[in-house]
This record gives sequence, structure tokens and C-alpha cells, in this order.
Amino acid sequence: MNKKVVFAVVFLLCAGLGVYGYTRFSKTPLFPLHTSVVNQANDGGPVGEPVPLSIDYMRKQEYPGSDIVIEQTLPDGSNYKRYIASYKSDGLKIYALLTIPNGEKPATGWPVIVFNHGYIQPEQYRTTEKYIAYTDAFSKNGYIVFKSDYRGHGNSEGKPEGAYYSPAYTIDVLNAVSSIKKYPDADPNRIGMWGHSMGGTVTLRSMVVSKDIKAGVIWAGVVASYEDLTNNWHHPDLNPRPFVPSQREQATRRPGRQDLIAKYGDFAANPAFWNSISPITFVKDISGPVQLQHGTADEEVPLLFSQKLDEALKIAGKPVEFYTYEGDNHNLSNNLTTALNRSVEFFDMYVKGK
Repeated sequence: MNKKVVFAVVFLLCAGLGVYGYTRFSKTPLFPLHTSVVNQANDGGPVGEPVPLSIDYMRKQEYPGSDIVIEQTLPDGSNYKRYIASYKSDGLKIYALLTIPNGEKPATGWPVIVFNHGYIQPEQYRTTEKYIAYTDAFSKNGYIVFKSDYRGHGNSEGKPEGAYYSPAYTIDVLNAVSSIKKYPDADPNRIGMWGHSMGGTVTLRSMVVSKDIKAGVIWAGVVASYEDLTNNWHHPDLNPRPFVPSQREQATRRPGRQDLIAKYGDFAANPAFWNSISPITFVKDISGPVQLQHGTADEEVPLLFSQKLDEALKIAGKPVEFYTYEGDNHNLSNNLTTALNRSVEFFDMYVKGK
């Protein structure tokens, strides 16, 4: 036999034995973990356990909601009725603000805005406080508004878990969508979603999980990838005064993040896993057009996050509007009327169908 052929055969046999020995006896994987997770992202992590936060896992779950129960009648708005209502999510009783327009109901029912509030310390949250001008803008323009308190907020049952490292609040909102679809005055085929800050996370995640949401509006949303959440949320050049959550929020958020890192590695070690739980990765499947609004002087959520989502939606060929407000803050306080009017016009086009 030719000496070169013999040498090649011996070399390949030795190399094969070397690889076998390394993979059989070494505790360090020959290939990075993320290469093995890619093929398992549909069901969860590399050990085959489901990851409730993963987009593919959430798509396989059911969010049946329940009948909506009126718990308390509130003073009327300018041209609409106001109630504190409740519904079921994950076996928990969740409270919500519900507004119903006056006048003759359309043949198919009133269009709906599911309203996702931003971070408020759960122990201080009240159903009827905060976001009054925001909900009023939609309610007086002919929309049912349904604002979930989320679990652990106000009188809602359950523990507050945060929106970034737990699917809990998104589950509550998807059950809110199912519940409002059953409500006799609502049009189940005309549902939009509005979210601010943390509520922007919930809105984006909901829109890549469910097809029931016809359009979404996100103000100052925490909507970037987990890599950006880790590296750029507290970057001094992007956010001079980093957001500092309450001790209770930190207590509920940090273990979730640390548990995931301990189990799957950080983003650098396992990007495929973190992408599998990040809604921005899945915007090609988003359920409808999106409008983004953000102030350039936002000191809580960097403008970069909205810029990243705008870019991702455009790359995916999805309809998106993006408005920035020079020098404005996290709540768009200096341009509130303009921003709300833009949101109403957007929903009128894509949800109400004007």
C-alpha cells in the first residue's frame, strides 16, 4: 500500500480516537453550548426541559381567559362608562380597568385597546391611578379599553414576577385578550394593544405569540434583545441616570435572570438560548403593524431600544412608524397630546378600520 495512504488512514484513526476520548471523558464540551441549543429552541433548553419564557413554548400554550366580571362601577368618563372588572389567568383572579363607550354599539361590537401599563411598584399600584389621560384618549374615541393590573398588583392575586425574565405578565395579558374577545360589547376581530416601558415588552411578546392583536403601539419600550438589555440599559453614554427598580422589583427580577444564566449561560456563552426567549428575534411573525414613540431625553429606557426594534421590523419588511421627541422624557410629557393623537390615528387606521 502507498505510504501516503497508510499515513492518512492512521492519522484519521488517531484523530477519531482523540475526539472520542475527549468527548467521552472530558467535562468541557468540544463545541460551544449554543450550537446544540439551536436545534432545541422550539421546546426549551439543552436538557430538554421546557422554557416557559421561550417564544415557541408560549405559542404552544393556551390562554383561555374567562368571562369578565364587573366588580365595581366607577364614575363615568366624558362619553364612556368605567368599571373595575376581573378575569381569570393561570387560575388567578386578575383585576382590570374596563371602559365601554356610550352610544349605539357597532354591529360587530366596539373595537378594543388592551392597555399594558409600565412598571409601578406592585405594592403601590392602584387600578384607577396613573395613566388616566392615556386611557381617556382611547376611551373617548370609541374604544373599549381593558387595562390589566397584572398578577400581584393592587388586588390581583399571585406574586409579581416582572416582565423580562418571566412570562407571567404576558400570560395575564394574553388571557385578558381571550377574556375581552368573549365580552358581548367587544368586537373580537378588532383588538389593538398599547404598551409603555415594561408594558412595551409585554406588547411585543404578545404580538409575536398571538395573532389576535391587529396592531400595537409601544412608547419607550424595553424591546431590545437580551444582549442589549444586559450591555446597554445601564450604559452611561446611552442612559445618564440608570433606572433603579424598587427593592421588591429587584428581588423578583434578579433571581429569574440569575437562574437562567446559571442554567444556560450568559449571552456570550449561549446566544441561541437568549434569542429563543427574545421577542425581537421573532418580529418576522408579528401579528400586525407597530408604532413606536420615544423621547430623546428618556433617562429610564434608552432610545436605542426603540431604534433597534424599528430596524428589526424594517429588515423583516413589517409596517412600522417611529416618532421621536427631542428633549422629551420617559412619559412624553412635553408632547403628550401629539403622541396620544398619533396613537389614536394609528389604531383608527389599523384596528377600527377607518
